[in-house]
Amino acid sequence: MTAAFLLAACTSGSAGSVGSSSSTTTPSAKSSDTSEEDLAEQAQAALAAVHHGKMMEAGVERVSDGIPTEPLLAKGQTYRLNVVCACKGSAQLRFTPPNSGDKATVPCDGSVVQQRIRAVAPSRIDGNGDTGASGMIAWQMDKS
Repeated sequence: MTAAFLLAACTSGSAGSVGSSSSTTTPSAKSSDTSEEDLAEQAQAALAAVHHGKMMEAGVERVSDGIPTEPLLAKGQTYRLNVVCACKGSAQLRFTPPNSGDKATVPCDGSVVQQRIRAVAPSRIDGNGDTGASGMIAWQMDKS
């Protein structure tokens, strides 16, 4: 599994813990007062480092806003979803229907969490920040 790491994050705080075997995590160095724009750029750079296949959809949001997306996936196809959160805390990744992907915790330490998505029906992907989480969360879906 491939992982990418950020060299800077946001204001001081502890990184979240990993709750899924689908990610590899190493805490990144912290710096203070990093702007949302800088955090978004760092998260996007981490995604670019693990890009594979044809990009289908991508975005970046505040962790507090989450990543609700309903991608148009071809039934029976496999996709790769990469998610990275930069700052502090963690976010929960969930899929509807549940059999299209595995739940995961995305630590806001700059590491990339990867998921294989199985298109079984129209799907919804939610990434919601845990209480106290802050920063930016970015995602990219590639066709394998």
